[in-house]
Formats: sequence, C-alpha cells, structure tokens
Amino acid sequence: MQITRSSVATVQGPVAWFAGDVSIDAVAAAPAPSRVTVNLVRSMPGARTHRHRHPLGRTVFATEGVGRCRRRGGQVEGIRPGDRVPFEAGEEHWHGAAPDRLMVRLAINGGDADHDVVLWRTPVTDEEYAAAHAVG
Repeated sequence: MQITRSSVATVQGPVAWFAGDVSIDAVAAAPAPSRVTVNLVRSMPGARTHRHRHPLGRTVFATEGVGRCRRRGGQVEGIRPGDRVPFEAGEEHWHGAAPDRLMVRLAINGGDADHDVVLWRTPVTDEEYAAAHAVG
C-alpha cells in the first residue's frame, strides 16, 4: 500500500469566484493523459459560487450538509448527502450551501491542455439567492 501524504494547504475560495466563506482542498489531479481533477469544497451557510461553466463538464457529489444548485433557465434544486449532480459540458450553473446549513461536496472536473477546467461568470445576487431559500 502506498499513502500519499497531503502537502497541499487548504485555500480560501477567491471572492472572484464565490460569495461567502468557502474553502477548497485539492484531492486529486491525475497525471496526463487523464483529464480528471477533484476538489473537496466546503461552503459555510449562504456561501455559493458565481455562475460558471465547465467546457468538459463537472460532477458535484454532496458529502455533508444541505445545498442548492441551479442551471441557467432551470429551477433551484436542493442537494443532500449522496446526491450527484452532473453538469453538462458548457452548461452555465451555480451551486452552494443552504442559507442555514453548510454544504460539503466533491467537485469532479475534466480539463486538458485545450480546455480550461472552469470559466467564471457573474455573481449570484443576494436577491437571486434568497429566491432559493424555500427549496428543500
């Protein structure tokens, strides 16, 4: 058995990408030719991503807490532990914690030399986020 000891520090989610308190831990970045990266993302209550898209897609796997997600033009959906949310390549969306619960998730991404992992867009306003409060 081989254990790889963590040598990468937890980073604070940049305000250019997130609203609220978010921390990110790198879990996996497979060497080429693999295109897979995985991050463990912790969002404190009310924290959320800005709108964004992934040229090669993303899957969010909720591990703890309660969250929210919304695809462009879609309804706000609740996310709970064990839920998997695949976002199609190029699909604009946002996700984050419920207003009164943290959300912990694995963010599983595809990326390569020709495609960025994520393309960031505009913030989700407090008013837009407030409309998601009633979702369970």
